[in-house]
Amino acid sequence: MADEQYGADLESLADISAIDIADWRLRTFALYDTVRKVAAEDPAEAHSLWRHERDRMFATHPASALSARDKSQFSGLKTADYDPIYRFYVPLTLEGAGREMTVETATDGVVRFVRLGTFDLPELGQLGVWKLHGYGGGIFVPFRDATAGQPGGTYGAGRYLLDTIKGAFHGVHGSGAGAEFVLDFNFAYNPSCAYNEAWACPLPGPSNRLAVEIPVGELY
Repeated sequence: MADEQYGADLESLADISAIDIADWRLRTFALYDTVRKVAAEDPAEAHSLWRHERDRMFATHPASALSARDKSQFSGLKTADYDPIYRFYVPLTLEGAGREMTVETATDGVVRFVRLGTFDLPELGQLGVWKLHGYGGGIFVPFRDATAGQPGGTYGAGRYLLDTIKGAFHGVHGSGAGAEFVLDFNFAYNPSCAYNEAWACPLPGPSNRLAVEIPVGELY
């Protein structure tokens, strides 16, 4: 998705106007706002809504990562059915806080992320939680699991779970030290570089790799 990346080939974006990119971002924020509200009562229904709207945006929106040729052949993103066992309520610990990660991009130079801490997921492992160190801030949680690059599995370079600067956020229950983040892997999605190599994507480092399979969310 064009708004989910931190760098892209300038020529590839020449035909995408700033208004189109802004519209994509506004629609994405609105989608996740609706998803959070629906998920409070019925996460599976929220997931169905999310799948339908993303398919529509990929197929029709001028800021879609798909080329015109790919759009003409597009019949929907490959997304697994909803499985409630992959929805979690997890506190943010301070383990690893303060570490930095840098990502070189084609258009924005070096993008810095600072680690906020860690999500400790029951029976799955740990994921580093990052903040974009620059304009806009934002919480960023990419991940790679054992299905990556496997036949019928997921994108080999990994997927995104949270990216709040682009609207991808599932919510928080509570406040302060007792707050728990809603992490729902059913809403995991591929970065745009999975569909168009012109986009440059921050990808999961060692602290964001899970040894287990996460067979839900967007596949590849």
